[in-house]
Amino acid sequence: MPRAFITGITGQDGQHLAEFLHSKGYEVFGMVKGQNNPKLTAMRDEFPYVEPVPGDLADLPSLLKALESTQPDEVYNLGAISFVALSFNQAELTANITGLGVLRMLEAVRMVGGATNNPIRFYQASSSEMFGKVREIPQTERTPFHPRSPYGCAKVFGHDITVNYRESYGLYACSGILFNHEGPRRGLEFVTRKVTNAVARIKLGLQEELVLGNLDFKRDWGYAGDYVKAMWLMLQQDEPDDYVVATGETHSGEELVRLAFEEAGIDDWQRYVRQDQKFFRPAEVDLLIGDPAKAQDKLGWKREVDFPSLVKMMVENDLRIESARR
Repeated sequence: MPRAFITGITGQDGQHLAEFLHSKGYEVFGMVKGQNNPKLTAMRDEFPYVEPVPGDLADLPSLLKALESTQPDEVYNLGAISFVALSFNQAELTANITGLGVLRMLEAVRMVGGATNNPIRFYQASSSEMFGKVREIPQTERTPFHPRSPYGCAKVFGHDITVNYRESYGLYACSGILFNHEGPRRGLEFVTRKVTNAVARIKLGLQEELVLGNLDFKRDWGYAGDYVKAMWLMLQQDEPDDYVVATGETHSGEELVRLAFEEAGIDDWQRYVRQDQKFFRPAEVDLLIGDPAKAQDKLGWKREVDFPSLVKMMVENDLRIESARR
């Protein structure tokens, strides 16, 4: 039975990946920070097959102990301070966890399983936010980075140090440059889930308005359940490499809002939406659209859920949740 170790196990991607790997017959270990992590009980209830392991991306000795005790075949580093808006307020914390945390995890992999007969294979969750103020359209694996947030800057370091460890120490280390990927498990602080949850609450009479920042930005949005399959496929190749994972389509914030309201049966969405300057980023990323050709050709990966279906899935889920709370 192959063994996988996942950081960020309680997040959207960690949950989807744990489900997927379990279906593939993996023994799944999930790193959890703190003795009384409030998310641990919910994780044990929904994912009883995941074995929690203590560890912290800010503490190398804990990572060494975690890998020594679990002896994984694959490590998926999904843990990060992942909310872009928060990274502007807590830039140093973001750099320490999202950036230096990758270095610590790579060092642990190198020390525990980098030179064995069956070396650990490492996946790093890179991000389209690294492209920021884009240099070309669409963005590929060779597009230069120009991050526009502390989060994006930290992700660039994590990406580059992964390449460095691969080239310097011969580690099997891959980075997936994943464009925006969403779903019902997305946190409420992220704009897609903020929109679909608010729409559900407005539909049910529990909320009067949806307050947002910029609506003109454009993103390449896919379904998280599709994207974790690409993570796994990267670690099954003969040689490690980096891949853009995206849909190749772009949609605006306004389109997201309009589709969500239409899915809930509300046509005059403008009367419920208000913009507030406090939700604007100090430096906006206006357009992200990825070219997934390499992942499609070399990994055989393809997205299965299109954008309207993704919005429909999320609105229906939030309507179920909010109806049950009434």
